[in-house]
Amino acid sequence: MGKGGALSEGVVKKILLSYTYVAIWIFLSFTVIVYNKYILDRKLYNWPYPISLTIIHMSFCSSLAYLLVKVFKVVEPVTMTWDLYCKSVVPIGLLYAFSLWLSNSAYIYLSVSFIQMLKALMPVAVYSIGVMFKKENFKSDTMANMVSISIGVAIAAYGEAKFDTWGVMLQLGAVAFEATRLVMIQILLTSKGITFNPITSLYYVAPCCLVFLFIPWIFVEYPMLKDTSSFHLDWLIFGTNSFCAFALNLAVFLLVGKTSALTMNVAGVVKDWLLIAFSWSVIKDTVTPVNLVGYGLAFLGVAYYNHAKLQALKANEAQKKAAQDEEAGRLLEEKEGENGAKKNESQG
Repeated sequence: MGKGGALSEGVVKKILLSYTYVAIWIFLSFTVIVYNKYILDRKLYNWPYPISLTIIHMSFCSSLAYLLVKVFKVVEPVTMTWDLYCKSVVPIGLLYAFSLWLSNSAYIYLSVSFIQMLKALMPVAVYSIGVMFKKENFKSDTMANMVSISIGVAIAAYGEAKFDTWGVMLQLGAVAFEATRLVMIQILLTSKGITFNPITSLYYVAPCCLVFLFIPWIFVEYPMLKDTSSFHLDWLIFGTNSFCAFALNLAVFLLVGKTSALTMNVAGVVKDWLLIAFSWSVIKDTVTPVNLVGYGLAFLGVAYYNHAKLQALKANEAQKKAAQDEEAGRLLEEKEGENGAKKNESQG
């Protein structure tokens, strides 16, 4: 009885902690998205400089990561040669810079709700690029699922009241760069046994990302900011915004480390619905019935994709356990055989 009660308490505690991690991640992700929209939107804070905002984020994250790694030694740095850094981290930093630049730029032209609908294409992009780089096996049923998600997003786009072609192109570009970055992490880092937590990830990737962002910033936004002499950096707005962006990185590590990447994908779907509801009810963005039908179809496709990944994960774990049991059984038989032989020798 006592053991059962203790086990029940342990299970309940684990479930409550998992929901707490999910809630923290959803809250911070929600906050960063809405905060970025507020800063960049011409009708709200009216500071339409996405590269500059991303540079502020990366400068803050780089500085804080450096302090945590080198000064306070909260985490140990990863063993990294210049050759490995140039071949692995630099390409990821470049892709990350473009992904952040384009995704933040989209907030100037599109509603929060429509951007979340377009983000449903992320599994499609990751799978397609994974197949292209031979990190994923082509399966007709998975491709049919990807097509259903794409059709759903297309319907949602067709029903968008404030459709902006340039904004859609920016967001689709952001999805493509982010998907490529995720696949490149698998190819360039994970395959070599290198894993980053969010602090070491920012320590290595953020400065590289910062360098790549400065190049377009000099030509695109610096001349405009120089002419806007009346602008003064609001330390409260940009400081809290940058801190939220840094905290989100830590929340991702907490959620994935304590639960799984699949849990984050499922939580992401919940966050998207919450953002759509918030965008419609608070920001007063127009959400049409066609929007909802299209996104509903895409949502079902993403839900099925997550379900299929969960089943594949369970099958893989079961296969590993069976192999381990088989190996343990074989070793036990060998040990018993050796003991038997020794016994016979002693009797002889």
